[in-house]
Amino acid sequence: MTKSTKITFLVAGALVILIGIIGITYAFFSTGGNQEQANTFTSGCLNISLTDASASINLTNTYPVTDLEGLDGTSYDFTITNSCNTSTNYSINLESLNQVSNSLSADYIKVALSSDTVDNVISILNDNTSVTPEIDGAYEAYNLYTGTLGASETKTYHLKLWLDYDATVEQAANKVYSSKINVVANPETQVVDNLEATFELNDKTLTSTLTNNVTSATYCTTTDNICTPTTSATIDNNNYAVKLEKTKQVATALGNLTVNESTNEIVCTQLNGTSKIICSNPNKINAPDFSKTAQANCEGIENCEETNGIYEAKDDFGTSYYYRGAVENNYVSFAGYYWRIIRINGDGSIRIIYDGTSAHANGESSEDRQTQTSSYNSSWDYSYHVGYAYELGQQRPSIQNDGKPSTIKEVLDNWYTANIADQGLDDHLVSAPGFCNDRNMASEYSWSERPSSIIYYIPYERLIDRSPTLKCGNNLDLYTTKIGLITLDEILLAGGGVTTNNNSYYLYTGQNYWTISPAYFNASNNNASVFAIDSFGNINSNKNVGSLYGVRPVINLSSKVIITGSGTVENPYVVA
Repeated sequence: MTKSTKITFLVAGALVILIGIIGITYAFFSTGGNQEQANTFTSGCLNISLTDASASINLTNTYPVTDLEGLDGTSYDFTITNSCNTSTNYSINLESLNQVSNSLSADYIKVALSSDTVDNVISILNDNTSVTPEIDGAYEAYNLYTGTLGASETKTYHLKLWLDYDATVEQAANKVYSSKINVVANPETQVVDNLEATFELNDKTLTSTLTNNVTSATYCTTTDNICTPTTSATIDNNNYAVKLEKTKQVATALGNLTVNESTNEIVCTQLNGTSKIICSNPNKINAPDFSKTAQANCEGIENCEETNGIYEAKDDFGTSYYYRGAVENNYVSFAGYYWRIIRINGDGSIRIIYDGTSAHANGESSEDRQTQTSSYNSSWDYSYHVGYAYELGQQRPSIQNDGKPSTIKEVLDNWYTANIADQGLDDHLVSAPGFCNDRNMASEYSWSERPSSIIYYIPYERLIDRSPTLKCGNNLDLYTTKIGLITLDEILLAGGGVTTNNNSYYLYTGQNYWTISPAYFNASNNNASVFAIDSFGNINSNKNVGSLYGVRPVINLSSKVIITGSGTVENPYVVA
């Protein structure tokens, strides 16, 4: 199995720290402080300044507020300008100062950082990555953002802090908190080699070529955005060879090879969304037992196995990595809604399913986890009515994406227009690898618009055989639209119940909702049936397309999106 990781080289030197000072003080039911003057700091090619002195936050007599109220508050604005002729990496850290006996814990401080390219990312301060404090008097520091600034590029950031609404009097009364922003940057960084480090897990050696006149370097491998080089590399005739040791099973992680003459620490190029997700999830190679449900705890449950995590399967584009079981790190915030990651597609795009206007824990039953209810189709008296789009009298449309749209396709297309396209978010999504409405027939069955009895489609056979696949049997069934529905096979891979209910895996909602996969057509009762998930989390084939069930949109995020967060319910992945 081929894997990739990020390799970063630099020449040792001195660390450059650029500090924009912002004084922030909290006092719950007491007296706080505010900043009256703008400060400007310049070092090397970078300039960091507070852009508006009047934008300082007055936190006198502050008290716990909701996130909406916190976002309405005044922000600290600061600008980073790169006047170098090459790009530079930087980190924005918040450092807590002057610890005293009544210092407010970072557990109760809410932080929101935004810019022209980064939406407000709300988090508890303590949930951010802890870093080493650099400012005198600082006792703790947290990384709020890491990025790259292009040559002559300028970015303005807006920082807001407030006291968490859930903080109690015992936790926050008469507490104080002060901090400063610390921007750590590496100006004069020269990117000399871009690479994708592809290697086998059985100790392969990676070899690449450096530019001339580089005689020594140290390197580090990382699945995060920052690492400190500690291992010496041997450079011979402008070539280096590195033997990679597997610390995590990483799938795809693109990065830059950087050589820096002035620093002893490096900020690696930010991982794209696909890499960030895969790098933080060791995947499991052995296929699970699809005859069993996948749950966190199988005690007392028949036909169950504790298979939670990421697994591999082939799709039409390569190797896909799918989530299975009661996973708790596949939450995504996008377009004002919460989603759950189904899988990383073989082309690197990220397939996600709608999960509500708020984050829902596994096992939680809620109508909010679907956009509405709808019939799959308004007619059901012919076998072609199982089609996501169809032609009268035909098994499938003769040209991909053509044909009369089903009722649910019209519902999804309208929702996409109103909530994605009209909001200017269309560029975040891709249509590939498509949505498979697999209308091939099961073994020993032939298609007819009005068969003499019952005919079964191939997804039904795969359910009986417990043999899910992510490959689409016919390209005419692969709808290359930007919105669709989950397939029966993806439900099986995720751990959906077949003979045993499953109310703990991440796709359980406590509601009935549609898949895109046809089950059968029974001419004796005019029943065109499409698979659905019932309110017990079980796969159900007896769902007439005219029934009213939940609609859970499925979309594919581009592999190139940049995301922040860790994917948990408290700190979901956020598309920047």
